[in-house]
Amino acid sequence: MSKSFKNATIGGGCFWCIEAVYKRLNGVVSVRSGFSGGRIKNPTYREVCTGRTGHAEVCDIQYNPEQVTFKDILQVFWEVHDPTTLNRQGKDVGTHYRSVVFVHDEEQRITAEKMKAKLEKTVFKDPVVTEITDFTNFYPAEDYHNDYYDIHTEEPYCRIVIQPKVEKFNRIFTSQLKKKAED
Repeated sequence: MSKSFKNATIGGGCFWCIEAVYKRLNGVVSVRSGFSGGRIKNPTYREVCTGRTGHAEVCDIQYNPEQVTFKDILQVFWEVHDPTTLNRQGKDVGTHYRSVVFVHDEEQRITAEKMKAKLEKTVFKDPVVTEITDFTNFYPAEDYHNDYYDIHTEEPYCRIVIQPKVEKFNRIFTSQLKKKAED
């Protein structure tokens, strides 16, 4: 990792949804699906899905802060998932689908907490249940989870769940989309 790049680690339900959106955001260098916040090292997807490991499905986003800020990354985060539903996104239910921001430093913590407080007052009628907690580790998911939406676009889950989030992102963040050659 270049020293000029930074990381954001977030969970907003299924990591396939989060990855599909952030891969399209200008300034994002890479997005890896995986797990954070749990009690065991190197968990498998199957183990995490039991809900017994304490991990959340997350994406580790490497970004160029000269092109996109952590605040920009969080603005996308708040738009593409529902931060008011505890341990679920749509029909995906379980603690591993929780809304969470794993902060890498104090600046990220302050930014996330301020944005969350403002959203609770101005945007959402229900409380924002997004956890804001210290980043401790990231465990990559199995390889077949990477680029899932782009590889499996025609599968029902991709069409019904992920595609609307990608379309919403494209519509709201038009000026922040990567150029086609970068996709």
